[in-house]
Amino acid sequence: MKTLFAALTAILLVPSQATAGDPRLTVAPQVDSLIARMTLEEKISQMMHASPAVPRLGIPAYNWWNECLHGVGRSGDKVTVFPQAIGLAATFNPPALEKTARIISDEARAIYNAAKGTPDEGKQYKGLTFWTPNINIFRDPRWGRGQETYGEDPYLTARMGTAMVRGLQGDDPRYLKTSACAKHYAVHSGPEPERHSFDVTASAYDLWDTYLPAFRTLVRKAGVSGVMCAYNRYEGQPCCGSDKLLRQILTYEWDFQGYVTSDCWGVNDFHKFHKTHPDAATASADAVLHGTDLECGNDYASLAEAVRRGLITEEQIDLSLRRLFMIRFRLGQFEPEGSVPYDTIPYSVVSSPAHKKQALEMARQSMVLLKNDGVLPLKPGRVKTVALLGPNADNGTTQLGNYNGFPVENTTLKMALEREPGLRVIYYPATGITGPLADGPDTDEVLKAIAKADLIIFAGGISPLLEGEAGDAGNDDIKGFLGGDRSTIELPEVQTEWMKKLEATSKPLVFINMSGSAVAFRWEAAHADAVIQAWYGGQETGNALADILFGRYNPAGRLPVTFYNSTADLPDFRDYNMQGHTYRYFDGEVLYPFGYGLSYNTYAYSDLQLPDTAAVGDSVRVNVEVRNRGRRAGDEVVQLYVSRRGTVGGETPICALAGIRRMHFAPGEKRVVTFTVSPEQLGRTDENGETVVEPGRVRIWAGGRMPHAGERFGANTVADEMILTGVPIVFNHAGILTGQ
Repeated sequence: MKTLFAALTAILLVPSQATAGDPRLTVAPQVDSLIARMTLEEKISQMMHASPAVPRLGIPAYNWWNECLHGVGRSGDKVTVFPQAIGLAATFNPPALEKTARIISDEARAIYNAAKGTPDEGKQYKGLTFWTPNINIFRDPRWGRGQETYGEDPYLTARMGTAMVRGLQGDDPRYLKTSACAKHYAVHSGPEPERHSFDVTASAYDLWDTYLPAFRTLVRKAGVSGVMCAYNRYEGQPCCGSDKLLRQILTYEWDFQGYVTSDCWGVNDFHKFHKTHPDAATASADAVLHGTDLECGNDYASLAEAVRRGLITEEQIDLSLRRLFMIRFRLGQFEPEGSVPYDTIPYSVVSSPAHKKQALEMARQSMVLLKNDGVLPLKPGRVKTVALLGPNADNGTTQLGNYNGFPVENTTLKMALEREPGLRVIYYPATGITGPLADGPDTDEVLKAIAKADLIIFAGGISPLLEGEAGDAGNDDIKGFLGGDRSTIELPEVQTEWMKKLEATSKPLVFINMSGSAVAFRWEAAHADAVIQAWYGGQETGNALADILFGRYNPAGRLPVTFYNSTADLPDFRDYNMQGHTYRYFDGEVLYPFGYGLSYNTYAYSDLQLPDTAAVGDSVRVNVEVRNRGRRAGDEVVQLYVSRRGTVGGETPICALAGIRRMHFAPGEKRVVTFTVSPEQLGRTDENGETVVEPGRVRIWAGGRMPHAGERFGANTVADEMILTGVPIVFNHAGILTGQ
């Protein structure tokens, strides 16, 4: 233990990853000089999210709390609102997400710059430290906050999270454009009503195979500058005071050099709900000693008492303060005005036409065509009258998701369709999301009014007012919802009953589902002529849907989560064992599989090429030929999967995503797509959480979806095997090769 403590102390005191020319080496002396002139009370005041000014030292007031999950959130400005994070994940397009994040950071800097010298300076939601992205694994569709994540797969989550971090933080060698924060560390994905007191247990295998890979990637490779620890306990300790998560893994094994913040009032949970600490002073001291530098809350005000009681020293407080000021200096907050390259970003970029264009593009890319019996795309001129019904057909609140900002214009599907030249729209909400409307029209009246329509579109689903963070969403009186979570995943029955009446008219029926999670709609999947999963698509939801409906955009979104047939398919929500959760460990029949999505084209896969043998420890190059068999240009999401189940000992996923490429194809175009599979992706996680790469067979698939979904979802996958030769090798928890 002495060795570990000595190593931890060295890491905390010296930026060990710093090399010659690293901006931290320049900033560190300035930070140390500032801290040396501060009183204990001044230091403590800077360790809470609402940090007051210290005029005598030239320290401006600063509020660390800001959000930009899918656009700058809650600032009060009219910003660009992109699809909710789960919708961004459905694009399967990291480069497009990085471009989106650059736009978000442009708007963030512009808002920050405009607030300087005004009463808004230093206020909440006006700063540059964003508590984004949420890279928890969406292991169960009942979790209300799953909409904030990039889905159920660790590889996809790491790729999309990396893109978000790089776009937000910028590429300046000295300054951070904004500061990104990976949350919620770790093993955190519901239930929401129990999050302040829940004690999670997970095996070392599940911890390292599922829950930590994305965090490791963002810390070790993406350079994320912040980490937020979770509310819950892990193995008996609050995550913000965890020996394993904070001291051993984040600081010692991963050598994290950024700052750690608590979730809001998470330190208060130590003594109020977890009951692991007797009072605020003890809880605060323990959190700081474990490396939680910043508290979102006000329990850290008790740190002065903790020092007096000998629970912590001022020198130990200085270590956290040092990391916090390193971030603020790297953001340029102590530089003369105009000397930071981002100081010149003007407010005019906020909600600019270019940003609106990107919001439309991301909304288009996010939407997943799940079924199409030939009714789509609609033929202009042939479809002259559309009956538009459903609770989300004209619901601007639903499509903005949660943790959202507010746009200049929020275009619903009704608004977009009413702008279509020559199209008549007959609109009725028909029903609420979970029950009939208090003053809704008579059913017979609606059916009579739509009798002459050429087509029926029903826009339903659920709402971020029902699924989301505890306290922000949820109505426990409504069947299927509980404290922000969902207790059942079925589409509310009132919507299905309406669609049954609409289907009885024998008119073509298009079902559009808006949700931040997987919904079980078996009747709709069987009886609607077309089904579109639209997520919470942001400000351009209506325009994107209209473009897809009328064929101006060829859909190519993919499901970042499994759509199950029913709640009965799901294991206990409180069980963090991954068996039976997600496509990697669920072997039953599904409604729609992970990675699935249709196009107005079909794509053929052939000529999968990989070596017959490769040495353990080598990267492997895989080629596959992909051909657009359709007459339209469009995107295809080419996916690569690997499996070692049955070829090595120990636990392994059924298969695991190992590569994604979203590519544009001209009509009839044929291209060879190349992937490089790393040695670690050819291995397995052992009982100690290390990655072991062993000799033996490796199965590899390429296709437009995960490979074990069944032929009813199309035969667009090809497979082959290779043999790894040599002796086993091991990668440690930091992803470093440690030997045989």
